[in-house]
Amino acid sequence: MEEMEEELKCPVCGSFYREPIILPCSHNICQACARNILVQTPESESPQSRRASGSGVSDYDYLDLDKMSLYSEADSGYGSYGGFASAPTTPCQKSPNGVRVFPPAMPPPPTHLSAALAPVPRNSCITCPQCHRSLILDDRGLRGFPKNRVLEGVIDRYQQSKAAALKCQLCEKAPKEATVMCEQCDVFYCDPCRLRCHPPRGPLAKHRLVPPAQGRVSRRLSPRKVSTCTDHELENHSMYCVQCKMPVCYQCLEEGKHSSHEVKALGAMWKLHKSQLSQALNGLSDRAKEAKEFLVQLRNMVQQIQENSVEFEACLVAQCDALIDALNRRKAQLLARVNKEHEHKLKVVRDQISHCTVKLRQTTGLMEYCLEVIKENDPSGFLQISDALIRRVHLTEDQWGKGTLTPRMTTDFDLSLDNSPLLQSIHQLDFVQMKASSPVPATPILQLEECCTHNNSATLSWKQPPLSAVPAEGYILELDDGNGGQFREVYVGKETMCTVDGLHFNSTYNARVKAFNKTGVSQYSKTLVLQTSEVDIKKLLAVAWFAFDPGSAHSDIIFSNDNLTVTCSSYDDRVVLGKTGFSKGVHYWELTVDRYDNHPDPAFGVAHMDVMKDVMLGKDDKAWAITEGGITKGATIGVLLDLNRKTLTFFINDEQQGPIAFENVEGLFFPAVSLNRNVQVTLHTGLPVPDFYSSRASIA
Repeated sequence: MEEMEEELKCPVCGSFYREPIILPCSHNICQACARNILVQTPESESPQSRRASGSGVSDYDYLDLDKMSLYSEADSGYGSYGGFASAPTTPCQKSPNGVRVFPPAMPPPPTHLSAALAPVPRNSCITCPQCHRSLILDDRGLRGFPKNRVLEGVIDRYQQSKAAALKCQLCEKAPKEATVMCEQCDVFYCDPCRLRCHPPRGPLAKHRLVPPAQGRVSRRLSPRKVSTCTDHELENHSMYCVQCKMPVCYQCLEEGKHSSHEVKALGAMWKLHKSQLSQALNGLSDRAKEAKEFLVQLRNMVQQIQENSVEFEACLVAQCDALIDALNRRKAQLLARVNKEHEHKLKVVRDQISHCTVKLRQTTGLMEYCLEVIKENDPSGFLQISDALIRRVHLTEDQWGKGTLTPRMTTDFDLSLDNSPLLQSIHQLDFVQMKASSPVPATPILQLEECCTHNNSATLSWKQPPLSAVPAEGYILELDDGNGGQFREVYVGKETMCTVDGLHFNSTYNARVKAFNKTGVSQYSKTLVLQTSEVDIKKLLAVAWFAFDPGSAHSDIIFSNDNLTVTCSSYDDRVVLGKTGFSKGVHYWELTVDRYDNHPDPAFGVAHMDVMKDVMLGKDDKAWAITEGGITKGATIGVLLDLNRKTLTFFINDEQQGPIAFENVEGLFFPAVSLNRNVQVTLHTGLPVPDFYSSRASIA
C-alpha cells in the first residue's frame, strides 16, 4: 500500500488530504488549501457583472489562463496578481510535491478550522494546482464543491494500517504482538493465547478471526458519514444525474437545474460503477503484472549488460594491444632500415674522404715539388724535367675534374615514412554493428570479356548482379604479388573499371573484387587469373611499350608527342622517369637526341621511383646512368637492362659503350633521363634486344 501514498496527498501542502473537496476538473484539494490559493478577480469578470450584461454563464466558468495571467511559463506553476490594491507583495512558497503556492494577500487565519469557516471574498477565483484550469466561485464559495468522503475513508484506513503494531490483550507479562482479532469477542490474540483461550472448536469455531490491522479499523471505524447535497445542505443524495454525472437530492429534481435531466437510482449506479471500476482494474492489473515481469527482465538485462561489458572491454583491450604490438614490431623493422641507410651513407662519405685525402696529399706533394723545381737556376736541368712536370700537373688537374669534388652522398635521408594511411585508419577505427539495419551489397561479377593485360598492365572490369536490390557505395579491387602470395588492395572507389600499371612481366596475377556500403562488405567475386606480357621463354626477352610519366616527373619537364618527347624549362638538370617499371626479364629501349645546344650534360639510365628529381641523374644512390661518350645532336642512346643477369649496358649509335656499365642491379627500376633546357630527347619503345646480345643470352 505504500505506492498509494502519493494518491492520498494534497498537491498544495504535500500532506494527507484534510476535508478534501472535489473540483469540477475531478481533482482534489484540501478545503483549507483551496482557501489559501483563492485569487480575487476584477469586478468586470464576476458572475454578477456577466449576468447583468446578459451573457450566459454557468456556475463553474473557466477562465482564459492568458487573460487572467494565472499561468507562469517561467516556473511551470500557477500564480496570481494582487487581488487587493493595498495588499503587499508576498513571496511564493513551494510545496513538497513541487507546486508553487502563493499565500493570500491578507494575513492567513491562525487555525485550520477558522480557515474553513471564514467567509470567501466576493469575485474570487481558484486554479487547480494539477491541471491549471481556473474557475470563478459563485455566491456559495467553497461550499459549492462536494466533499470527497470516500477519500477521507481511504486515508483513515491507510493511516490506521500504518500505526504501531497491536499487542495481545491476554498476555500477563510483556504482551506479545497480536496476530489475529476475533470480531465476535472483540479481543486481540497472539498465537499462544489464541490456541489456549480461543480454540477453533465448539461454539468458538464459528467466530471470525481477522488480521489485527483489519480488526482495528473495523473496531474504530466511525459511522459512515452521509453525503449531503451541496445545493441543499439538509437533503441527502438519493439519485444520480446521468447528464451531469453526479449524485443529486430529491429537491434538485423537483426545483433545481437537474429537473429535466435523466436520473437513475443511486444504489444501482453505485453497483454499476463499482462493476465498471472492477473491470477496468482487471485490465490495469494485467498491465501491472506485465510491468512487473518487464522490470524483472530489465534487471536481468542490467546484469547481462554488466557481464557483456566486462567481456567486451577485455576483448577490446586485447585487440588494441595486438595493434600496438604489431606497430612496435614494424617500428623495429623501420629503425633497422634507417640504421642500415645510416651506415651506408657513412661508408660512402668516409670512402670519399679517404680517397680525396690521399689524392690531395699527392697533389700537395706535387705542388711543393714543382715550386722547389721552379726555384732552380739551372736552365738545362729545368728543361730536362719541365715537360714531364707540366704533363703531370695537367693530368692531376684533370683528375680533379668535374664530379670529383661533388659529394657522392647527400646528407638527407631519402626514406620518407608515409604514415597518413595508418593514421587515417586509426581515426576511422570504429565498432561494426553486430546486427545490420540494412543488408550488405551483393557480390560483384567480373566481366571477363572486358578484362585484359597489356605489357605489364592489367585492366579489370566488373558489375553488380542484374537483380541486385541493395546499392553499393564502392568497390575494393585486390591483386596478389604475382607469385601466389597475399592479396593487397590496389583500388578503392566507385568506378567499375580499373587499370593497374607497374606489374611484373612474365607473371601470373590473381584478381578479385568486393563491394561495400555503410552496412558492411560483400563476399569476394570469383578469382580471375591474369598473365602479363608475352615473353620468349627461351630468351626471357620482353618487348614493352611505354612513355614518360608526367605524374612523377619534375615540374620543369615539358612533354610533347604523347609524352614520348621531353625537354626542360630550367637551366638546371631535371629528372623524368618512364611510366613502366621492371623487376625481371631483359628490356631494351632507345632515346634520340633532337636538340643539343651549348654542350649540356644529359644523363640516360635507370632509377628507383624515389630518385631525386632536381639534380643530375646518378648524383645519388637511387640511379644508374651514362653522361659521356660522344652524345651529340642526332645521336641514339640505347639502354639494355638485363635483370636476369643483373646488368645494365649502354649503346650509342648501335655501338656498345664498354663491356658492362653496372652490375648487381636488383630491384624495381624505371627508365630515366636527366636534362636541361638545352636538350630535347625522344623515347622509342617496343624494340627488340640487339641481335648479338640475344645470341649471347640464348647461349648462356
